[in-house]
Amino acid sequence: GVPTVSIFQKPPGVIPPGGSTTICCTCQHGYGSFVLYKGSRQIRTLEQSGSRAEFSISNATYKDRGTYICHYLEGGTVLARSDELEISVEELHLPRPDLSVLPGHEVTAGADVMLRCTTAHPSTGCYLYLEGQIRAQLLSREQGDYNLSHVQKGDSGRYSCQCYTISALREWSAVSKTLDLVVR
Repeated sequence: GVPTVSIFQKPPGVIPPGGSTTICCTCQHGYGSFVLYKGSRQIRTLEQSGSRAEFSISNATYKDRGTYICHYLEGGTVLARSDELEISVEELHLPRPDLSVLPGHEVTAGADVMLRCTTAHPSTGCYLYLEGQIRAQLLSREQGDYNLSHVQKGDSGRYSCQCYTISALREWSAVSKTLDLVVR
């Protein structure tokens, strides 16, 4: 079959100037190489170690923001391309929110779970991140709650949240501490 390439940011979230993050590319296929593009510009090539390649961004600047894509190559031929990953670099002015989980960190498959992102700042929106996923979930504005009903093994993982002010001048918080959810 045709290989598929996943791209994600680890740890996820808006990065402050001077901060760092890693762009991960994974492909369950052979031992080719990955090429990372920003927009249409080729940035770096990494030979594959196992099924993933990691490109780190350290001491981030506003120049690092933008859209990144991974290409997977074997013998110089592009076999697959990832989705687009948006990297954001912004000053983080708001305090770090708290992420909690009900009923608890370990649940049985099929259970209903609520992830709650609590922030002291009024009128904020929050994003919920699951490490390894490219898309963040926008949390409902009222409570900052996210309900996962009938959780499955695939919902296991490392979650975090990050909030922003809902105003003309969007201000961001730091990312919450991470929370590991285990679905048995």
